[in-house]
Amino acid sequence: MSEAASFPWRRSAYPPYDPATFWLAAALGFNRPMAEPTSPSSVDLADLLDTERANGAARRRRAFVAVGAALALSVLAWRLVAGGSEDETRYKTSTATRGPLVVTVNATGTLQPTNQVDVGSELSGILESVAVDYNDRVTKGQVLARLDTSKLSAEALQSKALLGVAEATLIEKRASVVEAEAELQRLLSLRKASGGRVPSRQDLDAASATLARARAAVASSEAQIDQARAKLDFDSTNLAKAEIRSPIDGVVLTRDVEPGQTIASSFQAPKLFQLAEDLAQMELEVDVDEADVGQVREGQEASFTVDSYPNRVFPARITQLRYASETVGGVVTYKAVLQVANADLALRPGMTATADIIVATIEEALLVPNEVLRFVPPPDKREERGLLQRLIPMGRRYSQEPPAAGPARGDNRRTVYRLDSGRPEPVDIRVGLTDGRLTEVLDNGLAEGTELVIDVSGASPS
Repeated sequence: MSEAASFPWRRSAYPPYDPATFWLAAALGFNRPMAEPTSPSSVDLADLLDTERANGAARRRRAFVAVGAALALSVLAWRLVAGGSEDETRYKTSTATRGPLVVTVNATGTLQPTNQVDVGSELSGILESVAVDYNDRVTKGQVLARLDTSKLSAEALQSKALLGVAEATLIEKRASVVEAEAELQRLLSLRKASGGRVPSRQDLDAASATLARARAAVASSEAQIDQARAKLDFDSTNLAKAEIRSPIDGVVLTRDVEPGQTIASSFQAPKLFQLAEDLAQMELEVDVDEADVGQVREGQEASFTVDSYPNRVFPARITQLRYASETVGGVVTYKAVLQVANADLALRPGMTATADIIVATIEEALLVPNEVLRFVPPPDKREERGLLQRLIPMGRRYSQEPPAAGPARGDNRRTVYRLDSGRPEPVDIRVGLTDGRLTEVLDNGLAEGTELVIDVSGASPS
């Protein structure tokens, strides 16, 4: 009989020796001291069977533990070897390109007719009729409305009658002058014939005075005639003004009166109609910010859009840049007037427009995105991590301080960064004009196609 058959407890108490399993179990704390074997005399058959079943379950548990521990060790070893590669910083880049650059100044304003006239009434009275309505085309001199003329006509007739009275009085006064001249001439002839004895000097003086008074009366009558004629002209003018006429050729924009309405013009002329001379030519008045007004000049081309036609761009040209400033909400602006062609009458007065005034155009330039000029490499504040930090990912931690804008120096010198072996290297450039998205590079310190850093997509932890 073999030793295993003679001593079955040895097979159950001491399994075959496996060094890997032994040291793994020792590292994980599963290697416990086994009980001392008992003598054959003290072991019966039932105890042997129970022991055999218990030892089989224990072997299976140890096998599962060994496999799990091996997998865990493999994962930990991979973390130790590859964990450091996560700390590499990755960068987003953009390319320096060549192309045209158009620099514009943005401004907003409203569309207005080239010539807009408010038509009112100098007279007070009741509006008898209104001859036009909204959007009607009118010509110069056309009657727009009429006031009641009964009172004005009576005043004109009265002035005409007073003029007739003044003219009749003048005829009478002129006759008195002729009579006084004849009397004075008769007395002078008599005095000459009598050798100076008759008439007396006193009679001659009285006749001369009578003639002078007659001539003064004629002058007064002539003045009264002028006064009466002026009054008649005034009343006739008022009578004519009872017909409110258009001063220009144009279109009726607004009509603020109705027939039967009473017009009161005691202190100022009320506005009855608003006319636009020619809607085929309009003006766009925009507010240019004081920071941009130095770049704007008369004659510059521009384009604008309105909300009514979001997909259409309208051309325009600056015709006037006013010196007077306007301050609204603490913002200082200057009014620029743009000439606009509106042949199809798509644009209407009062529309809000957003204009882009072209202040500079470069046919070909080396251009870089503005994000390149704002980029600053993040500070290298990486902390050394221990074994536990490498084994257990703790997440990335970054500095709370935001990166500052790209460094700017005199003479428009800026510093940008290009990638060299995966690391940002500074490059000094001199910048020119910008359209808000791209910036012109003036010197040759940068080549077309250079990859420039614009952002960090994966940063080292701090």
